[in-house]
Amino acid sequence: MERHHHYIIHKPEGFLSQFVNNEKKQKNKRLLGELYNFPKNTMAIGRLDKNSEGLLLLTTDGKVSEQVRSKKIEKEYYVQLDGLITDEAIKRLKQGVEIGFDGKRYTTLPCKVSRLNDIPVLTPPKKIRSDRHGPTSWVSICITEGKFRQVRKMTAAVGFPTLRLIRVRIGHIHLNNLASGGVIKTDDLLRLCEGSK
Repeated sequence: MERHHHYIIHKPEGFLSQFVNNEKKQKNKRLLGELYNFPKNTMAIGRLDKNSEGLLLLTTDGKVSEQVRSKKIEKEYYVQLDGLITDEAIKRLKQGVEIGFDGKRYTTLPCKVSRLNDIPVLTPPKKIRSDRHGPTSWVSICITEGKFRQVRKMTAAVGFPTLRLIRVRIGHIHLNNLASGGVIKTDDLLRLCEGSK
């Protein structure tokens, strides 16, 4: 029986969630292979766009990838927003908002959203912009789907564009104190995700 490999990584901002650069015009892209000597056929489970950071799971097992990407596994993001988000905007996000996807309109599934009153302690710390450009706020958004740039599109749809996006949890796997660029090898990714012993 083929032995598969699984990894938990903290994807830094500026990296693509892939191993091969398919875009000829963008030669200087940073790819996941720079972080660790991953075995052949390793794939990212879902993606984080270039400007996003945080928890990313990798595997050589397509079946595990499919199960982790399913709607049964919740994904949580800490999101820094442009402006002080209102209760009304949070309510709209929770209920589902209309976003563009593949040239069509799509309404997101209901999800969990809560205001983060304390600024998350994140590594690396990063100042997004000067306070004189206006206040920012943080929310936690938990979704069970993963359309292209979905969280960014959701916050923009309610009038609060995303300034910084960090995935902090997939199922029961938490980013915790894993340093940016850090890699942890694990034996059973699905069991960890589902929180089963």
